[in-house]
Amino acid sequence: MIDPRILVLIPARMAATRLPGKPLADIAGLPMIVHVMRRAVAAGIGRVAVATDTDEIASVVTAHGGEAVMTSPAHPSGSDRIHEAMQKLDPGGQAEIVVNLQGDFPTITVDNIREVLPPLEDPAVDIATLASQIHTEEEDLAPSVVKAIGTSLGGRRMRALYFTRATAPTGDGPRYHHIGLYAYRRAALERYVSLPPSPLELQEKLEQLRALEAGMRIDFTIVDTVPRGVDTPADLETARGILSKS
Repeated sequence: MIDPRILVLIPARMAATRLPGKPLADIAGLPMIVHVMRRAVAAGIGRVAVATDTDEIASVVTAHGGEAVMTSPAHPSGSDRIHEAMQKLDPGGQAEIVVNLQGDFPTITVDNIREVLPPLEDPAVDIATLASQIHTEEEDLAPSVVKAIGTSLGGRRMRALYFTRATAPTGDGPRYHHIGLYAYRRAALERYVSLPPSPLELQEKLEQLRALEAGMRIDFTIVDTVPRGVDTPADLETARGILSKS
């Protein structure tokens, strides 16, 4: 039974800077966006739809049994795109939680999708996300790997204090690789998209800092694996290798 209080929205556009057309890139016989959509459906947490500005993406999604919603091509971010999609799909406000699942995570696990929700059981939390402990120096030093810095709340849950592309925090101890999967309370998403970009967001080029600078609370769950995002041709070949074996 699909929970009507949860919307899982997958933003997808053709005009990616480093890998144009990547939502339709073939991976093991299926377009990438279809892999992501099917994993979201398999998670069984709520209604799933792809939010896109491209008829071709929408046609592929519907041809594979999914739901697509057309959105403006002018959106500066995926968060703005899913906000419009939410308004179109749920104008009555039945959905209380909106999950933003990036369309370039073809290897994300069903468990990861489910694991983003538990922090929202605490009414003080506005936004929930994921992170995984870093175990290699390459990951530790790479600016492309966003580090989530937080304070432990016990078990696998942490309250976010900051996100950065730097290797942080310094000193001995674990560091965490942020995974860009978010679950927003509806009111938090409404507030977030109404805010202008914040100074730290612009400096780090990390949208989640806008929420922190505005005093919104983000908690994250520590998970065991990091899904392979597809941003470059090399990433695409890696995803093909992984999914051709599954």
